[in-house]
Amino acid sequence: MKPAAFDYLRAESTQHALETLARAGEDARILAGGQSLMAVLNMRLAQPQLLVDISRTADLNTVRVEDGHLVVGAAVTQGSVEWRASLSDEVPLLALAFPHISHFQIRNRGTVCGSVAHADPSAELPLVLTALGGQVVLRSLRRRRVLPAAGFFQGMLMTAREPDELVEAVRFPLRRPGARYGFMEFSARHGDFALVACAAIVTDDAISLAVGGVADRPVLESWPRLQGKALAEAINDFSWKLGAQDDAHVSAQYRRHLVRQLGMRVIEEAR
Repeated sequence: MKPAAFDYLRAESTQHALETLARAGEDARILAGGQSLMAVLNMRLAQPQLLVDISRTADLNTVRVEDGHLVVGAAVTQGSVEWRASLSDEVPLLALAFPHISHFQIRNRGTVCGSVAHADPSAELPLVLTALGGQVVLRSLRRRRVLPAAGFFQGMLMTAREPDELVEAVRFPLRRPGARYGFMEFSARHGDFALVACAAIVTDDAISLAVGGVADRPVLESWPRLQGKALAEAINDFSWKLGAQDDAHVSAQYRRHLVRQLGMRVIEEAR
């Protein structure tokens, strides 16, 4: 299929994009890398009257370390962050997740903020942001607000962003001293969306496990430093809490099995 007809505007600055969103509201959509949006448009799941292209907006194409976070602007591609020389030291979980995201051609065009804004529950970047307790910076002409990942993601392809707001940046917390990280996912083929993805953070006194691809958004659970059977039981309880359902790809039972297996393995990897 082809998308419904729409007008196109290339934003010259953040202010230009915000003014356009304020006027157009729900009739406008932001275009950054387009790797998620264009598929939605082609299937006519969305039919905006106006696309606001921010891909060449210089003030949104920045990556910086600020207040204990790696701050990634709305026009920054995934590939440019993936190949950041200091990424493994700054946000090691993000560095572990990038190779699992689709294919390098997609990462070279798709943006970090675009994946977060799309809010696919199987996508790796929303999972990492949730696991780390990251933040989403939303900006409109009226205000700028910062939401925790858990408050931003509200369901499958649903977020707390209002029609006149732009996802200006996402903020990934920097590596915590003594923390260790792991990332693992299972998909039918490399590059496909994950049937189940798991991100683990292990410290001297706690274990955190975030799971994507099962519930309608990434879900994070934390425990003390459990071992052996106690940890296996906790992960099993978590697998049921996620509310897996049968679909065209796999059964709910198999997804719970994947959560148990991948969850234990990724925690051991982090340890």
